Amino acid sequence: MQKFVTFLMFEGKAEEAMTFYTGLFKNSAITNIKRYGASGPGAEGTVLHATFELNGQQFMAIDSAGHAFTFTPSISIYINCEDEAEIDQFYNALVDGGSAMMPLGSYGFSKKFGWVADKFGVSWQLNLA
Repeated sequence: MQKFVTFLMFEGKAEEAMTFYTGLFKNSAITNIKRYGASGPGAEGTVLHATFELNGQQFMAIDSAGHAFTFTPSISIYINCEDEAEIDQFYNALVDGGSAMMPLGSYGFSKKFGWVADKFGVSWQLNLA
């Protein structure tokens, strides 16, 4: 059966990002990690391939071995939050060291919404359901 999985390519911070995300979201864990060896092509010890889950949703991650591009906000991870405490927690954690593209607030399509790029460059849209 075909399954779609979000694939994230970092620039040397894949493990740090996965650890941050799995610590922030409930029911989350790094499920597999393989590292580059001394012969490369990536820096020894960085992530060759990894899988992790955020609240049951599977993701894959690697550390780039020299690609000249990074994340863009045109693709983002969208989260419907259960309550104000949850959206505030996620927003504050994700914007720390990153940037707000749409500050947490009331918009015509949502009573509370925020859009951020986290410190790793990944784009997140947070909505109060």
